[in-house]
Amino acid sequence: MSSAAPETTSRAVPVGRDLTLDLARVTCVVLVVFVHILFTGVGRASDGSLLIERTVEAQPWFSAATWVANIMPLFFVVGGYAARAGWRSTVARGESADAFVRVRLARLARPAVPVFAFFTIALGAVRMLGIDPALVDVVAVGVGSPLWFLAAYLVVQACAPAMMRLHERHGARVLLVLLAGALLVDGVRYIVIGGLLGIQPVPPVGYGAGQELFGVPNIVFVWLFAQQVGFFLYDGWFVRRRWWQLALLIAVGYLALWGLVSLDGYSWSMLANQWPPTTPMAVLAVIQAAGLTLLHRPLTALMRTRAAQGAVFVIGSRLMTIYLWHLPVIMILIGIQLVLPLPMPAPGSAVWWWTRPLFLALVLAVVWAASLWLVRFEAAPAPGAPRFPGARACVVAVVVFVVPIIGITTYGLDFPLAALSLACTLAALWFTGSKRVE
Repeated sequence: MSSAAPETTSRAVPVGRDLTLDLARVTCVVLVVFVHILFTGVGRASDGSLLIERTVEAQPWFSAATWVANIMPLFFVVGGYAARAGWRSTVARGESADAFVRVRLARLARPAVPVFAFFTIALGAVRMLGIDPALVDVVAVGVGSPLWFLAAYLVVQACAPAMMRLHERHGARVLLVLLAGALLVDGVRYIVIGGLLGIQPVPPVGYGAGQELFGVPNIVFVWLFAQQVGFFLYDGWFVRRRWWQLALLIAVGYLALWGLVSLDGYSWSMLANQWPPTTPMAVLAVIQAAGLTLLHRPLTALMRTRAAQGAVFVIGSRLMTIYLWHLPVIMILIGIQLVLPLPMPAPGSAVWWWTRPLFLALVLAVVWAASLWLVRFEAAPAPGAPRFPGARACVVAVVVFVVPIIGITTYGLDFPLAALSLACTLAALWFTGSKRVE
């Protein structure tokens, strides 16, 4: 898998574009949607009473499955590959790092505008209607949980030009420094804060911050590590390895992962290690980059077919819309089922499991229908002349966009944070000179 031009396919493909990377992005997002569907265990018992549970977490195989199914590190690896390709195009056009960052900000912030507006209006309305705050909190925290990705991804993309210069000068030593930083943050969080000071984690769904607050610096160390692995992927380091070397790398990676989670503090569930990110996520990034390379030949053959290209194109052109809107849509569909009321299988029953793929198709169909209007936010136009040129202005815009989102992920989505995030997103777009959001 390298930057060399792929073979001609039945579709018009830009020169140098590796379609397996587009397939990886699409697969990651669809898998995220399906996992969230499995988490929303809402149904009725045999006596008609309402059941609400996180069904999939109760399964004995859940933690083991997350070692394969948690593909968020791969998203950052692929993002690193794309950033390296995009940076070369930026340099070829004679543009600066500021222009590179402003484009990445627009691509993330524009799709976030309508979803933050929706949350602000919806949470403001339920406040006025006097709906049970406890129920609102449970739903709001759930639908706001994927927003961490916006903050984390923009942070590492904004750092990409500087990290690529370090990559070119120091190569794998940058990975070692980032890995050491991640381990240091984990050590402070679990040993110093958790052990010596006795500050415990907060529940996975709820407000407040315990040990988690001290893990926030790993947004930088862990996800920059994954992005840096993507630079190696772009440079062809992985593709130059033989198949057995890649398989050995995966095996050694999983052994290292097992050794890490055997230590006190880390969770055996990779989902619990995702926010704030911990060192196991960095190890998974290497494993998944090797796995993607190992599967490159059959995935390339798949992407030569019109069906695969069509599906990847349709879903890929709406990727941020699907990611940002799938949980609100899931909650709305469940709400409709409860209000009408429609038959709902008990969570965990055989019927419930068999209907999950059907519910996935329904969620994707509804999001696709919504995307007919929302897709206009997906295509980020070329930014206009920045109102405040220079690197400092870009840093301020990134911070303005990122900080309230980290607040949502740490303390839970509520009306004030939704409204603040909307205002900050619009301010960041205005600050960097992006065109008006229609």
